[in-house]
Amino acid sequence: MEFLLDYGLFLAKILTFAVTVIAVLLIVKSAGGKQDQKGKLEIINLTDKHRDLIHVMESHLYDEITLKAFDKEEKKSKKSKEKETKNKLKRHVEIEVLESNRKPHLFVIDFKGSIDAREVMSLREEITAILAVAKDGDEVMLRLESGGGMVHAYGLASSQLNRIKQAKILLTVSVDKVAASGGYMMACVADKIIAAPFAVVGSIGVIAQFPNFNKLLKKHNVEFEQLTAGEFKRTLTMFGENTDKAREKFVSELDETHILFKNFIVNHRPLLNLEKVSTGEHWFGNQALPLGLIDCIGTSDDYLVSAVKERDVLGVRYVQRRKLSEKLAGSVAEATDRLLLKWILRGQRPIV
Repeated sequence: MEFLLDYGLFLAKILTFAVTVIAVLLIVKSAGGKQDQKGKLEIINLTDKHRDLIHVMESHLYDEITLKAFDKEEKKSKKSKEKETKNKLKRHVEIEVLESNRKPHLFVIDFKGSIDAREVMSLREEITAILAVAKDGDEVMLRLESGGGMVHAYGLASSQLNRIKQAKILLTVSVDKVAASGGYMMACVADKIIAAPFAVVGSIGVIAQFPNFNKLLKKHNVEFEQLTAGEFKRTLTMFGENTDKAREKFVSELDETHILFKNFIVNHRPLLNLEKVSTGEHWFGNQALPLGLIDCIGTSDDYLVSAVKERDVLGVRYVQRRKLSEKLAGSVAEATDRLLLKWILRGQRPIV
């Protein structure tokens, strides 16, 4: 009992200190005036970036004469293309014809998902921007990393990806580390899923877990009251005494969510043996391939290096401008996400 009191006092001190620091930061920020909260779209030409990388490497591999020859040949090729475009314009070629000569593009976006999938706010802006300019023959590649999270949040993220499919634009998802549970819900929307050999995929299941402190409260003569209107407004609770009826209702809700999850998966990947892969288990990339959870083994780097040889590759990122308080809250939430994910996954998959 004395230990619990000392520990509670310690936590109270820490909480008081944290609240004080946050309050001071908020006051300082508000004194600085209002800030524009609109974000901005950033475009990175990954084709040029790759070409620059090659130039840097070549500068250490060839002598000056050879490098000048390479540079001369590249300028000659560029000048020839510019001349061809000018000649077309002189001949009053229709703008539609010029657009039809546009090189196919690969648009690359990233999604590193948190438990509440708050990154979907940037994802929706990126997809809207891409769909505004995408043409037939273009492709979108999503570099995905997520261990899953809230059902409704990842449902929205999956719906955003489905906008690309509805627009008849090819969608490829690359998983270098993990796309499990809600992460796989997003991945399955793609026309093609690429995964690294030891990337974790699958985990088609639903989980809910939390402690119950009712016995501890009773031991210390602490009463807990929860008032509701509607029999199942609340089922299980952390502080009240849970009943078998409430527990059964909660489990039935988990089962219903699991059915919705499975139906969503099979709608996008109808050839899957759903009963075999919807047990909540996860698999590594090499194991997931024969199960049909993914389409090929590889990394996002392999795919991009191959793409820059034939297409223009553009990285698209929407950056939101946030207040100091939001940045602080975001950092705390991200740290909490990492901690919760470690707790959830500890003991559920091997560590290498």
